[in-house]
Amino acid sequence: MKIIDGTIASPLGFSADGLHAGFKKKKLDFGWIVSEVPASVAGVYTTNKVIAAPLLVTKATIQKSQKLQAIVVNSGVANSCTGQQGLDAAYEMQRLTAQKLKIEPDLVGLASTGVIGEQLPMNALKNGLSQILVSGKAEDFAEAILTTDTCTKTCVITEEFGSDLVTMAGVAKGSGMIHPNMATMLAFITCDANISSATLQAALSQHVETTFNQITVDGDTSTNDMVLVMANGCRQNEEILPDTEEFEKFSKMLRYLMADLAKKIAKDGEGATKLIEVNVRHAKDEQSGRMIAKSVVGSSLVKTAIFGQDPNWGRILAAIGYAGADVSVDNIDIWIEGIPVMQASSPVAFDPEETSDAMAGELLTLTIDLHDGDAEAQAWGCDLSYDYVKINALYRT
Repeated sequence: MKIIDGTIASPLGFSADGLHAGFKKKKLDFGWIVSEVPASVAGVYTTNKVIAAPLLVTKATIQKSQKLQAIVVNSGVANSCTGQQGLDAAYEMQRLTAQKLKIEPDLVGLASTGVIGEQLPMNALKNGLSQILVSGKAEDFAEAILTTDTCTKTCVITEEFGSDLVTMAGVAKGSGMIHPNMATMLAFITCDANISSATLQAALSQHVETTFNQITVDGDTSTNDMVLVMANGCRQNEEILPDTEEFEKFSKMLRYLMADLAKKIAKDGEGATKLIEVNVRHAKDEQSGRMIAKSVVGSSLVKTAIFGQDPNWGRILAAIGYAGADVSVDNIDIWIEGIPVMQASSPVAFDPEETSDAMAGELLTLTIDLHDGDAEAQAWGCDLSYDYVKINALYRT
C-alpha cells in the first residue's frame, strides 16, 4: 500500500469540484463528486433519532438502487429539523442534480452540513447546480464541505491487485458535534476497484467501530453524520469477492484510509491544540477496550487537563471507572507521554513539571494497561480549550 498526493477524484473515472453558491456569505459551500458510470455504494449513517432530510433521502435511495453515480453536498445549512418542506427540498435537490447530469434520480446521493433548523435556500441550490461540470478542480470539493473546520482532510492511497493498481481516496469534514455512533460528520470515499455493493458494505461496516466510532470532540452526535463509499470498477480488475486474499487486502486499505480521516477530524476539533490518542492494552475483550479508550478521550475533565498540560491521572482513572465496561480496577497502569504515573492502581512518584513539559506537543499519547485480558483498542480526540466555548457560543452570530 502506498500513500500518494491526490484528491477525491484521483481514482479512475471520477471527477469533483466545489464552488461558492450562496449557502454561506463568501466561502466555497457547494460540491459534487461524479463517476463516469454507476458505482457500487456502501453507507453508514447517524444513530441520532433526529435525522436530517438529505440522509433520509440518500439512505432510501441506496437501499432501492444499490448504486450511486453522483453525490452533491452543501455546507452552511444542514437541512435538519426542517419538516416536510426540508424533505421536499432534499428530493428537489436530487431531482435537479439528476436532470443536470442526465442520470436517474436514484443514482444521486445528497449531504448537507451547517446550521440546524434553517430551510435550504433554493436559489443558492439552483445557482450551484447550474454550474456543475463533469470535470473541475477536485481539491475544491474538500474545501466546499467544511463548516468550522480549520483545514481540509484528505487521504489517497494505492494498492496492487495482480497487475492492476487500485486507487482509493477519501475526504472528510468534522470539527465540532463529533461523538459518532457510526461514522463522523461527513466522509466520502471513492475507489476504482471492481467490487459489489454488498461486499463493499461488508468492508465498510467491518471497520466503522474501530475508526470513525472511536473519535470524539465534544460528546455530541450530529443529525447529519454519514459516510459514503463509491467503487466504480473502472480499473477493471478481477472482482473482489468476500473471504478472499483480495478482500482482506482491500479491507486493510479501506481501514487505513478510514483511520487516517478519523484522526484528522479529531485533531481538527473546534479550538483544539492537541490530538489525543488513547491506547488500551490487555483489555478483557475488544468492546471493553474500545469503551474505556473512548470514555477517557471523551472526558471533559481529561480534555481540559491536557489543554492545561496538567498530568492529573486521577481524571483518567475516573473515566475508566465510569466507562460501563467489564473491567477490574485493581491492577491498572497508566502512562502519560510514556511517563508512568500509576502502576497496579497505585500512584507512582514522577516529576510533575517534567511530565507537564512532555505534554506540550501537538500529539498527546495516553497508555492504559488493564492487565485483564488480551484485547487492545484505540480512540482519538482533542483537548478542550477556551476557543471551543467561543466558537460554539457564537456559532449562529
